[in-house]
Parts: sequence; C-alpha cells; structure tokens
Amino acid sequence: MHVQLKLVLDCPPDAAWNAIRSPAVFSDVSFPLVEFEPRDGGEFPEFWEEGPHPVRARAMFGLIDAGSQDINLVFRERHGLRIFEDRGGPLTGPLTIITRWRHRMVIASWPDGRTLFRDRLEFSAGLLTPAVWIAMWAFWQWRSRGLVRLAPGFARRFGGTS
Repeated sequence: MHVQLKLVLDCPPDAAWNAIRSPAVFSDVSFPLVEFEPRDGGEFPEFWEEGPHPVRARAMFGLIDAGSQDINLVFRERHGLRIFEDRGGPLTGPLTIITRWRHRMVIASWPDGRTLFRDRLEFSAGLLTPAVWIAMWAFWQWRSRGLVRLAPGFARRFGGTS
C-alpha cells in the first residue's frame, strides 16, 4: 500500500532540495505528532548524507515511545529530477509491524520557477496494512501542511535560485 503527496512548493527547486535534506525541516514538519532524535544521543547534522542514520521516535508531543528506525538514504538524479530515497525502516517498537518500507521524495522544477514536490511511501504491515495506512495518511497530510507553510522561507534559509 502507499501514501503519496504531490505539491507545488513556493520556493525554487534548489532550496527545496536542501530543505528535504535538512534534519531540522524533517523535525519541523513532523512535530508534534512525531519527534525524532539520533539514536546515539548526539545531534543531527546540518544536512543528511547518504547512508544509514539510526533515529529514535516519540509520538504525541514526545509522550509515547514509538521505537527506533533506520533512515538509510540514497540520493540520485535522473532526467532533471532529484530523488531522495530512504531504504531503511523500523527497527524496534510498534512500527516493526511494518515489514516493507520504501520512501521517496522527488524534486522537480515547476514552469514558474517553483518546485514540484512528490513524496511517496510504499509499505506493508501484513493484515494490519489498512490500519497502518490510516495513520500514515494522516501523518503525510500533517507533513504536507508543514512543507507548504515553511516553503516560502526555504530560499532564504537554504539558498537556491534555480
């Protein structure tokens, strides 16, 4: 099953690309539904790099331990598209009911200089997939509102004019 967003963000593609690679933006658009922190107790880098990033998640203002997950990133460019892919998945806690996880975000130019942003999570949780879909769909809607709200400031915050 999957959840998917397709949005036009009010910022240039370079700024959007930098924003989706920012753990700070990841945290901003997830809060307060989910809070993330590095599993090793350190701090997130300014920008995600390719490779594994083990994180701990807490839900609902940090009140509920949601376990840990591995964010395992690969960045690609293809036909003018910039692709951010997470091939990780849940490691501990309630989300381990998810047995398949593939998350991709794609940045493309919109004709007027803004950004076409696509965000797709494909997952499976066996017989519980429909229930998990409801929660993921709600979380993706929350994230989309945050991205749309923050996007006008991405160029100033992260640069990018293309």
